[in-house]
Amino acid sequence: MVTNYHLRGSPWHHDRVTVAPDVSFAFQPLLSTRTGEPIAVEALARPRTGAVYDLLRAAGKAGRLIETDISLASRAVLASARQEPPLPLHINIVAATAAASADLVRFLRPALAQTRRRPSDIVLEITPPFSRVHRGNLIRGLDALREDGYGIAFDGLGDGDLPLSLLADVGPDLVKIDPRLVGGLPDDAAALAVVECLAQYCTRTGIRLAAVGVESEEQLLCLNRLGVRLAQGNLLAGESRSGGISLPLPRPVAEIIELNATTGAATVPLVSDFLRPATIMDQGATAEEARDTFAQNPQVSTVVLVDAEGRPVVSLLRSRFLLAVTGLYGHALNAKKPAVRHGDMVRAIRADATCLQLLDLVGDVDWDRQGDEVVVVDADRVCVGVARLSEVVRGIAEAKIEQAAALNPLTRLPGSEAVDREIDRRIQHAEMFVVAWLDVDSFKLVNDTVGFAAGDDLIRHIGHALAEAERDLRGTRVAHVGGDDFLIVTDLDEIATLASRLVDRRWVTENMTVSVSLASLVCGVGSVGSYRDASRLLAPLKKQAKAVPGSSWVLGRPGSDRVEVLRGSRAQHARVG
Repeated sequence: MVTNYHLRGSPWHHDRVTVAPDVSFAFQPLLSTRTGEPIAVEALARPRTGAVYDLLRAAGKAGRLIETDISLASRAVLASARQEPPLPLHINIVAATAAASADLVRFLRPALAQTRRRPSDIVLEITPPFSRVHRGNLIRGLDALREDGYGIAFDGLGDGDLPLSLLADVGPDLVKIDPRLVGGLPDDAAALAVVECLAQYCTRTGIRLAAVGVESEEQLLCLNRLGVRLAQGNLLAGESRSGGISLPLPRPVAEIIELNATTGAATVPLVSDFLRPATIMDQGATAEEARDTFAQNPQVSTVVLVDAEGRPVVSLLRSRFLLAVTGLYGHALNAKKPAVRHGDMVRAIRADATCLQLLDLVGDVDWDRQGDEVVVVDADRVCVGVARLSEVVRGIAEAKIEQAAALNPLTRLPGSEAVDREIDRRIQHAEMFVVAWLDVDSFKLVNDTVGFAAGDDLIRHIGHALAEAERDLRGTRVAHVGGDDFLIVTDLDEIATLASRLVDRRWVTENMTVSVSLASLVCGVGSVGSYRDASRLLAPLKKQAKAVPGSSWVLGRPGSDRVEVLRGSRAQHARVG
């Protein structure tokens, strides 16, 4: 279909603009790397032939770049009406269009009204070229768009002509790293350094940082370590022409995000621990019915409008809703109309998520922090209640205090409870794993020879090495169970790397060389029934490891008397017993 717009009062010479036919829109979600939840969706123009860049370049040569860009933006909003579930919408516009903010706002307004969206639901991603736009006009245009409620993002950082000084002057809500930079992770040291600097800058300024073009698990792991909170790419979710979001995530990606969310957070409570009943109304309820509900329940701050299956559609926030529908004219204009017209997009999280994931979700989605309640849903996205942020924050603080008290004061590592929980989790999920016991040989001799302070330094160094291993190896969990004893749970393909870091290293304190012993037990699916079973089977392996001269590593399996000596004075793969 050909769409024509008449630009009244415009300084442009062309009175009408025709957008090329056969332009459709695909949608790709922007996901949180902490929760795996989609927090927004980007509309991507897809001409039938060529790329959108070719379309805009042709429009620029014809002197119709801004008109064409505005038309595409309006059509993107209209196309998003099919999107399910509804999420904040990201729309790409060139910098020249942002400078012409008045015309852009005027032509977006009817599209927003038709799709029942607000400007606050839209993030405008400003794309190059920047050098051809007067800097003052661009900044004034961006200020005007923000005043109207639109979010502002800069796209293509790292491969376009976006000046870093403009980034500092504008302070956008979001910055997107170009795929060429992301493509160099994690092996390209230069790309790694640039992304690390950008992450630090965004952390200090409060700007959200997103990585575009994430294609591999290694890139996602690297972004997690660097603290990049948002990501977009085919690894996470591909494009959708229908407007729907292609979730759930692929299993390897879900596991990476789950690991990132749970590392160091074993004692953090779940959202279900703070579940409160939700005040629910049918999505067809009128504004007058919703107003009566608020009036009869002064303690209710949020009303959730749900569809026939009980899935949340919008949230009505008390203060904003009552401001819109009360008063002489507000009541007359709105009383008999659907309350859904005054609703906000739902902030929803699953009941089995951790409270840290909830706070991450709020931080990623709620740019203006509106309201204190988050809607809680089950696996089918049916509303099961609400959770209050104030209560969640207090609960996390209390849990963190308890967790800090349980950490070993020397190494700041958790106790055996962490390994206990991890072993039980892997048994429940029918996973193969390795449990290992690391011990310092003749630790009493260290204290008696070079002193307790030197012994403490040694334990700290070992604890630091284990903490680094846990950070670098995604399937590894460590614990300090007291004195010179450490427990480890890891994947079968990670135990050799871990052993190299611990056993092959030369440990020295106060010029005294010290050896360590690593006993490991490979636990196949169903071979152990609990943490207690694993610890019972591991104890004799520890004795055999300590019997091997020098730093040693031995490996055994439940139900077998054969023990492999993989490190030590004896030849590799020698047999004991």
